[in-house]
Amino acid sequence: MKTMMSTATAALCALSVAGAATAQEILILAEDVPAGLNYDGPAAAIPSSQQGMVTLLEPLVGYADGETVDGVVVPDFDTFEGRLAESWTYDADTLTWTFNLRQGVTGCGGATFNADDVMYTFERAKSVSGAAPIGWFLSNVASIDGFGPEVFGDDAAAKELGDSIVKIDDYTVQIRQAEPNALLLPVLTIFGLLIFDKETMEANATEADPWSHDYVNNTNAPGFGGYCLESWAKNEQITYSSFPDYYRGAPDATRVSVRRVPQSSNRLVVLRSGQADLVTGLTPREYNSIADVDGLTVAGVTGNENLFIHMNFDVEPFDNIKLREAIAHAIPYDQIIATGYFGEATQWNGMVPSTYPGYAEVAGFSYDPEMAKSLLAEAGYPDGAGLDAFGEAFALSYVAEKESTLGPIVNVIQTALREVGIPATLDPIPQTQYGDRQLVRRDLPFAVNDQEKPIGVDAGYAIQLFFVSPENGGLNNMVNYRNADLDTMWSGARVDPDTASRDATLAQIQEMLAADVAWLPIVEYRTQWAFRDRVSGLKWYPDNSIRYTDLQISE
Repeated sequence: MKTMMSTATAALCALSVAGAATAQEILILAEDVPAGLNYDGPAAAIPSSQQGMVTLLEPLVGYADGETVDGVVVPDFDTFEGRLAESWTYDADTLTWTFNLRQGVTGCGGATFNADDVMYTFERAKSVSGAAPIGWFLSNVASIDGFGPEVFGDDAAAKELGDSIVKIDDYTVQIRQAEPNALLLPVLTIFGLLIFDKETMEANATEADPWSHDYVNNTNAPGFGGYCLESWAKNEQITYSSFPDYYRGAPDATRVSVRRVPQSSNRLVVLRSGQADLVTGLTPREYNSIADVDGLTVAGVTGNENLFIHMNFDVEPFDNIKLREAIAHAIPYDQIIATGYFGEATQWNGMVPSTYPGYAEVAGFSYDPEMAKSLLAEAGYPDGAGLDAFGEAFALSYVAEKESTLGPIVNVIQTALREVGIPATLDPIPQTQYGDRQLVRRDLPFAVNDQEKPIGVDAGYAIQLFFVSPENGGLNNMVNYRNADLDTMWSGARVDPDTASRDATLAQIQEMLAADVAWLPIVEYRTQWAFRDRVSGLKWYPDNSIRYTDLQISE
């Protein structure tokens, strides 16, 4: 107890420099701050980095508000609203979308938004010059003409925008698809196609880095959002100042400071002291402990967050399906829900979020140690004999900064695996290293992941993102899963105009993924936040990032 108190006291002292938020300024505590702001960069898969991107940059379109759940507004995924694009039309005969852009929009650097910024953003995406080509991937998912896998070849012309995206005038842009595909508007809402301020980006380009990746990775993401970057110290703090000329109205919170406090217990102590206004990433037990505290609110939704076990097909012995099945039946799902989530989770019985259109319940692995042992023997490793030969393959990696939440879970998993003969060890690694190895290098052998969510609200989008082979348009295929039949089925389903037919194909694909244990789904859990009563207006988005422009701050 003495150690715990001194740690919490140190956290309070560290924050005393910033002081309690005053007037319309707020202080947020998180497990980390952005490692980079480049959505085509190595930090793109890290939630704290995505939070920074959506704070500074704006999309062409967004979702309208839907219902309110537990005090949080959730989107209406059937209704789109203009953001930087004011309106649009679609010509089915030519597969062409015409976007009428909003006039009079300016950015933090003084630039005026127009079609050149849109053209630059898509040109940069098609250059596939970043470490993680997310802008290209989203364009490919939406079937934008010319954004196929050929851009990764040696033909420089394949990387040029061509006539698939055309500037008609300063405030009109046309986008042509290669085939009918209903995912265009949804992908335009996602952080990987937010619009850059071309003038500032080009001003910070170099001969070696013509698309300013280094600048955005380390200095700023210039755009047309409601906040401007005031200061940024990686691994410490990031501060945003509201932009008074923001086209949707000046944000109510005039200054937002986000401080890195890795231990969730320390974030909770500081929130309860009144020195912080909002905290993220507490454990379910910690959220529950303040649910009835006067002056504090805990709110959340069941959206798309989950926990799964990642097993890399390119690393032996995880190419053995029977071994994968053995692991699936060695996991005590109910114990993880009770121990790790204080009952605030449910077993995940599918391969994509259960809240998404096209979801099929296809997994539902049961905890059965005897079956796990039998499957292990079928895999050629009776009682685990021979598995020690694979060295570090069974080192279970997880994000070190999430020790408060993941520590109890990985210990349960390790114990359960060892009980059936699988020599699991634990390997906590820094979030930046984890993100790079997952998204860019794809070399993590064995890992627990609770930060991946398909931001496009569609089962098919999730399938292309995580399971389609890279040569056929997959991006974040972290487990290196390859199945030619799946690739072929998805290429047809993504342009199938018949919803029932498309959903039937998606269900077949999900059955294939479950049969191969492409990854091992464990639980789905609530996205939650805790905040002082002076903060209101919270909305949930599929990227699970807060839009500070939504917040209302009372005196």
